[in-house]
This record gives sequence, C-alpha cells and structure tokens, in this order.
Amino acid sequence: MLTRGEDVEAHALRKRGWSYSAIARHLGCDRRTVKDYLEGKREPGQRRRSAPDSLERFVPYLQARFVDDPHVWASALFDEVLALGYDRSYPHFVRQVRLRGLRPHCEACWGVKGRDRVDIDHPPGEEIQWDWFERRRAPWGGTAYVLLGPLAYSGRVRGQICEAMDQPQLIEAMDAILRKLGGTARAWRVDRMATVVEPATGDVQASFAPVAKHYGAKVAVCPPRRGNRKGVVEAAVRFVSGRWWRTLSVATPEEAQVSLDRFCATIGDARLRPPGRYVDPDELAGLADHPRWPTVGELADAEALLALPAAPYPATVELTRRVADNATVGFRGNRYSVPPGLGGAELGLRHRLGTGTLEVHAPSGVLMVSHRLAPAGAGATVRTPEHAQALERAVLSSFTMAAPCDRKANRPPGPAAVAEAARILGDAGREPTVDLEAMARLFEAFPGAEEVAG
Repeated sequence: MLTRGEDVEAHALRKRGWSYSAIARHLGCDRRTVKDYLEGKREPGQRRRSAPDSLERFVPYLQARFVDDPHVWASALFDEVLALGYDRSYPHFVRQVRLRGLRPHCEACWGVKGRDRVDIDHPPGEEIQWDWFERRRAPWGGTAYVLLGPLAYSGRVRGQICEAMDQPQLIEAMDAILRKLGGTARAWRVDRMATVVEPATGDVQASFAPVAKHYGAKVAVCPPRRGNRKGVVEAAVRFVSGRWWRTLSVATPEEAQVSLDRFCATIGDARLRPPGRYVDPDELAGLADHPRWPTVGELADAEALLALPAAPYPATVELTRRVADNATVGFRGNRYSVPPGLGGAELGLRHRLGTGTLEVHAPSGVLMVSHRLAPAGAGATVRTPEHAQALERAVLSSFTMAAPCDRKANRPPGPAAVAEAARILGDAGREPTVDLEAMARLFEAFPGAEEVAG
C-alpha cells in the first residue's frame, strides 16, 4: 500500500521520466503496485483486502431489512445476522454497515436531538418504575399493550402483555412482573396514570392504595411535565421497542409473551453497565479476576428486593368475548364451554386474581358457568360434562335424512313468476302479436295496402 505522500512522489517521478521499476526500487515496493497507483486502479491510503469481505454475502439481506424499516437498530440487525452465520464482532459489523452506507437517509429524523437530562442516583432495591407502551397493528391483530417494570438501579426489565390498560389488568401485570423480578422495590415510580393517581391532584387513587399496601411499597408520583424523572423506564421502552418489538415475528399474544420473557432474560440481562456503575469483581461470584463492567443481570442479582405476598392482590379482571359456533369462548389461548345455542352472543368473563377459576356471565350479569383455568397459551378446550352432552344432543338433533337439493337441475321461471314479471313490466314487457284475420280484411278493403305492406 502507498501512502498519499508516496503516491504524490511516484506521480512526480513518473513525470520526470522514471520507469515503473525505478520508482518501485526507490519506494521499496512492487512494480505492479506502483503501476496500479499511477494508472488510478488503487486509492492511496487504502489497503487492498487479502481476505474476502465478511459482510458481502449479508448485504442483500441488510438492504431488504432497511427497506422494511429504515430505523431498525444495528444491534437488532446484528442479532439477526449472527443467526445467519456472521462471525465478526458487533463493532466490526457497525463499521462495515456505516462504511458501505447501507442505512438510508431520513430527512424527517435528521438533526432530532434528545432533551437535556441529568443522571439521578438510585440506591439498590430502592425504586422500580412503571410505564405502558402501546403498539397498534400487532402481528396477531388489534393493539398490544405492554407494561414494563425496570429496576432503577440495575436496569433489569421485565414486561407483561395485556389486552387493555384498565386497573385490574394493570394490577395483574404488575404482579406478574414483580414475580419475574423476584421481589419488589421499596418505591413504585409512575407518571400520572389515571389508574394509579388522580391526574388533577397527583394523589393516589382510592382504589389503588390497597394494592400498594398489599405489596408493602410506596407510590412515588412524577411531578407534572417532568418526564425525565422516570428516565429508566423511558430508556427501557426505547430498548424493548427497538430490539424486540420491531423484529417480533409471532402469531398470538401468548407467543409474544414467551418471546418477551426470553428476550429480557437473555439479551436484556446481558447488557453491560457503564463505568459509573462499576462493581468490584470480588464482590460478585463467578466474575473474572480483573476489573470489568458488570452486566445488568449481575447488578440485579445483588439488589435486595422486598419479598412478595403469597398471592396477588385480589382484583377482578373483566373481559367480553363472543361465543363461537362450537359453543366456546376464548380466554388467553384456551377455549371454555358455554351452553349451546348462543353462537355470536357477547358474554362477560371474570377472573379474580389469585384464584384458578374463570366465570362466564350472561349479558344480564347472571353466572352461567365457572371453569377451572387452563395454563395460558396451552390451546386447551375446557368443557363441562353437561355442556358436552347438551352440545352433542343439539348437533345430532339438527341432522336430517332428506336428500340434498339438486343444485344443477334446470328450473326456469314458473307461471307465477312469469305473471308477476308481466305485471311489473306492463305494456312495455308484452311481446308484439299479429292478428291475421284483421290484416286480411284490411287488404280486401284497400287493395293497394298489400303492396305497401310488402
């Protein structure tokens, strides 16, 4: 490789009449190299690769992904190409993508910068922050509501997918996230969620105060127009949205929940924390003997969280479901039976947290049946013996021995239909008729009429 200075010198010597061989001996390089630079086949300062480009065979895939989403995170793409066989490091991958200019330019997002912020010190086990992120056009249809709960000190995050953002489902999601974390922090940081605090006064809702008491946590409300106060959960929303949601490929909410749990426990917990969160390796088991950045999982394992009550807060989740043709209603990946003959009707479902039952209520509120809950996403059909027998009788009674209709027979309009069509059309629909006797009399009375008619 020739530097820019050597390239300039080689051109100057060539203009003086030096040969390629003489310039090569002067610069201490190969004659073919000098010739390539002087003929413009190579650029000074750029070394010719002796090995094939490791990203070359992935370029068409990356170009297609940038067509799908110009803002997809490079770290998410790195996870995908690793699965396809890419064998280089993440910094090398990012550098190659940048040098090739694969990411398209977005004028609308160019120059957008974040707001001013300040780092807030969070003692271990002191605070967990809560927030929703809502995404329309979910892969399974409708809207996805995801509650995230990151620990403010370590950054460990867990999430729960819900069907709505009402208070019972919020409580159920909070309990599920806390049990995935293994405990609760001493304070719950929220913005002005109407299901948690009074938006006007900022005081805790009367219906939510018993929930916080049940778990032994205090509720810390962000001041109005101070969104950066809960920057941990906002960063978690950005991280989960960019690394997980953008590349999610599932068919049901249950599959999405399994994918989210796996993502948080693997990629989420493997993130390295910056030097400001350094932990001495001797304090954590299994770490190397030399100082290094700890992972989110290592920091979270060292946090002392409060123990959780044995059962969740007994809120009641209420949903509405339409009865299918097989006399069942769907609830979290399973089907539960109802009496036959209700196809298409809207029935109410009620599940009290901490219990293993599902109640099905008529529109009037009357309890129709109570089922034992099946594991979420199991694809099971739960029927009572009475409902199974009633459905069998209803299906058998609808059978008939009559021969099916002949759908290929010729059946033109009958007399009644013809008469009705004539009535509708009136004179306009009548066919022209010829009275031969009247025409003969006309020809006898006027002999010339026959020639005119001819």
